[in-house]
Amino acid sequence: MKIEPRQVETFLKKPDPKVRAVVVYGNDDGLVAERGTRLARTVCEDLKDPFRVVDIGGEALKADPARLADEFSAMSLMGGRRVIRVRPAGEESVTALENLVAAGAGDALIVLEAGNLTPRSNLRTLAEAEPLLAALPCYMDSAEALEGLVESAARGAGLGVDPDALDWIVERLGGDRGQTRSEVEKLLLYKTGDASKTITLDDAVAVLGDTAAVGIDNVVAATFDGEIVALDRALDRVFAEGGNSIQLVRSLQRHADQLHLVAGHARGGNFENAMFKARGLPRGGPVRQRFERHLRAWPLPRLSAALTTILDAEIECKRTGMPDEAIVRRLCLRLAQAARQAKARR
Repeated sequence: MKIEPRQVETFLKKPDPKVRAVVVYGNDDGLVAERGTRLARTVCEDLKDPFRVVDIGGEALKADPARLADEFSAMSLMGGRRVIRVRPAGEESVTALENLVAAGAGDALIVLEAGNLTPRSNLRTLAEAEPLLAALPCYMDSAEALEGLVESAARGAGLGVDPDALDWIVERLGGDRGQTRSEVEKLLLYKTGDASKTITLDDAVAVLGDTAAVGIDNVVAATFDGEIVALDRALDRVFAEGGNSIQLVRSLQRHADQLHLVAGHARGGNFENAMFKARGLPRGGPVRQRFERHLRAWPLPRLSAALTTILDAEIECKRTGMPDEAIVRRLCLRLAQAARQAKARR
């Protein structure tokens, strides 16, 4: 059974009782872990309970593919429903899941936390097609989802968020849910005891300003501005702090996507009206000024070419043996050179 995006929250609160196992997968490791935990807690709130919670490594199922079916049928010594967590899960779990489907009675819930499974993955295909199993995707948050998450967390703490601060925070948060929650929690902790009940841009910069995410933001700015020296410094900082190459590529892609959206609406006309129509874009301050500068420097055909170049780089990172850092540096340099050439023509 395939869980559609609109069904996710309902399923996480109350999984379908006929489902024996849920394969939680996607490119957002933090969200996979978060949703896996939420599912497990629908069965047993205390995930350290040794009688009702069992942890299994995915590789263990390769040697013992009957284990999931056995665990599904086993009873807790102290009573209560059991949950079996398989982490990390991969293609080695397919036979074990097939055995689980064929098993007799049982009431345990099995939660498998996997990585980014392609549509051709046997594990994903089985979970989507079999009524007794479920496939729950977890992909990196969009800008709109990040805004909602930040505002919801702030409201829960009795705080508001200035529009400029919200734009700045979303620009700097990665798509990984676990990292996002960690950064937002730091920000809320910083505001504890503060007389002001509004998170300002100064608050956000004070808490999130010294992170690798800011380095990534500087890379994006320098790349689309065509500032080669600043770009080199920003890349050095990101990689020195252990920055993730794929996250950096996707930050470039997200920025190019937003520029492409507004440029498409404007079609050589009024950028102000085009930005008003588009959602999730910066509303003011230095982020807005930078965005408008990039709009003027990157017309629609150049943005289309940039998006193709960025996509090719992500594919290279995943499929070739080249070091990711070298691929990302080459990508940024190519885009920055295109920006410099455009400036020279103006």
